[in-house]
Amino acid sequence: MVTENIARQIDLGLEKSVMAFRIFFLAYLFLGSWSISVAQPTIQTTSQHVINYFGKAVSIFQDSSNNLTLADILSKDSLFRRSTMIVPNFGVSKFNNWIKFKVVDRTADASLVLNISNPVIDEITLYTIQGSNIDSTVLQLADSLGKRRFDHQFYTFHLALEKDEPAICYLKVAGTKQVLVPMTLSDERAVVGEISRFDFRSGIYVGIMLTMLLYNLFLYFSAGDRHYLVYVHYIFWVAVAQVAILGYFQRFFPNSILASRHLITFAGAMSGIASVIFVKSFLNVRGYAPKLLKWLNLVIIGDVIALSLLLFNKPVISYNTVNFVAATGSVIVLLTALRTYKNGNKSAKLFLIAWGIFLGSVIIYVLKDYGILPYNLWTAHIVQIGASLEALLLSFALGDKINLYRKEKDASQARELASSLENERLIREQNTLLEKKVEERTRALTDSNESLHEALRDLKDAQSQLVEAEKMASLGQLTAGVAHEINNPINFVTSNVAPLKRDINMVWETLDAIEQMAFDENLALAEKKERIQLFKEEIDIDYLKTEVDFLLKGMHDGAHRTAEIVKSLRIFSRVDEDTVKFADINEGLESTMVILGSLVRDGIEVEKIYGDLPKVECHAGKLNQVFLNVLTNAIYAINEKFKQESGGQLRIATGIHEEGVSVFIQIVDNGIGIPEEIREKIFEPFFTTKDVGEGTGLGMSIAYNTIAKHHGKIIVDSTVGEGTSFTLVIPIEQNIL
Repeated sequence: MVTENIARQIDLGLEKSVMAFRIFFLAYLFLGSWSISVAQPTIQTTSQHVINYFGKAVSIFQDSSNNLTLADILSKDSLFRRSTMIVPNFGVSKFNNWIKFKVVDRTADASLVLNISNPVIDEITLYTIQGSNIDSTVLQLADSLGKRRFDHQFYTFHLALEKDEPAICYLKVAGTKQVLVPMTLSDERAVVGEISRFDFRSGIYVGIMLTMLLYNLFLYFSAGDRHYLVYVHYIFWVAVAQVAILGYFQRFFPNSILASRHLITFAGAMSGIASVIFVKSFLNVRGYAPKLLKWLNLVIIGDVIALSLLLFNKPVISYNTVNFVAATGSVIVLLTALRTYKNGNKSAKLFLIAWGIFLGSVIIYVLKDYGILPYNLWTAHIVQIGASLEALLLSFALGDKINLYRKEKDASQARELASSLENERLIREQNTLLEKKVEERTRALTDSNESLHEALRDLKDAQSQLVEAEKMASLGQLTAGVAHEINNPINFVTSNVAPLKRDINMVWETLDAIEQMAFDENLALAEKKERIQLFKEEIDIDYLKTEVDFLLKGMHDGAHRTAEIVKSLRIFSRVDEDTVKFADINEGLESTMVILGSLVRDGIEVEKIYGDLPKVECHAGKLNQVFLNVLTNAIYAINEKFKQESGGQLRIATGIHEEGVSVFIQIVDNGIGIPEEIREKIFEPFFTTKDVGEGTGLGMSIAYNTIAKHHGKIIVDSTVGEGTSFTLVIPIEQNIL
């Protein structure tokens, strides 16, 4: 649709131009025909001659305004100047370029064809003026090739001229790349031959590049060497750029603006990036010339900038940028190859030859563009020839590089083998020495090990003795407490036995006396009653009853108290429980306080604040031992501060911890407190502040380990002279795997 709109606008412009031209045509013939015939050479065709590259027989003009029509051009005919090159070269610009030439057909051949063999010009318009007739033809790069005289990317125009009658031809040429206009005049058969030869030569180039690409791709999949893949990437974009220059993408992607106008610039930038990547990989620039890496990276940045300009619809600036980056990048690559070769990279030699050939072909091509060298078959295809030779030589260089790697690898393996054999010999010698030293060292270690085992046995014996001493100390404390607690109720029983025995004997005597009176037949019934009453008054039978009840009640209370103490002792010891079970913490604390009853003197005030606790999964006996150790230390601290005076306070509190999954037991005393410098040591084994013979230093260590095994913690808060608080936090349930 875009190309159709452009064509319609061009047709409207042509109609206006024709109308204006007819107004000025008679004046032009009268005033300008003489000057044309004198200033402009005439191109004459014959049946035996094909006119090749007649650029020196034309006049050229560049319209910097891009607005001049044919009528404007006719009025500015004096601005044209003779071309000095056989192929007119307008450079890279965004202006309209005009070519004027005069032709006379001497053959009367209706198949005369103007062939412009540059397939990358954006647009060419041909105006033919013969007599009073004006013909115009517009061909664009983005048009389908079917609109042209031949189904080919060359611009071909059919010239239907009258025999022997001069014709003035104007070409308006526009392009965003190097605008070269190689023109030939011939019949259709000659044009077909020229196109066929061009396609044949191009096919040879494409075949060589495709062969190199597939061959090296096969080597990559066979050998797995990354260099081959990088090389394939490079020659792919070089081939794409050259095929785009040859115009073949118009055949595969007709009506595509990208394929027709911008692919050369895009492929040129991509080939520049691919070449730098290949150079970095092939020449190992990081190893041989690391300082030049930044310059190679600048080449990549330049090509990326060119692609960005193309993306923002700046084709002319983008094309110029690609050319500039390619020129400077070629020099940078050449210097990089020279530096790596100088630094010992042998693979750079073939690379220099290949790159030099390609760079020389590019220079010849540029010199041809600027008319320094003639435009002919060789100069027109010199880049394809150079690219083909470069691809072949680089392929050989890559193979040579791989062979060099293999040789280096073989040499390295040989060196490693020799080194390995030498190391093996040294190892055998060292092993002999080591075996002797190991044998000597083994004997020494055996002797040392036996000494250590003996020391370890002594240490374990000492540890066992200390633990037994701690157990005996606890047992002695337990025994003393139990003896003290049981002694009082037992005294109740033993002190009431003698009075009870006496009262019972009096009862038996009373029964005997009453029995005698009852069986004495000499006494009257009234007298018997009187004597019995007198005997009851004598022994005070009412008091005797009261005393017996009192004595029995005392003995009952003593026995009950003894049973309670035994029950507390059983709760405290829990000797029958080796596994965790749910137990009442408050009950364990209460039993522990019963055991410690003998230590709590009258001057110590005990406050118990037991919370409503669920049963806790634990080793109850071991926890009671912890309570005993902590409470014993608390009572000791109180006694150390208050001696035998009153004022000591001991508070025991329990409750649910703030997380809701644990319980806490808090034991607070107002004793001497723990100094800060020893607070971190109180749980260490054998650490104690008591005098020799008063403690082993294992009590708090055992308490700490027991709480740790219950996955709990002990929080200590103490102030010297004011007291200490121990808070034991224990989970309600143990997560035991």
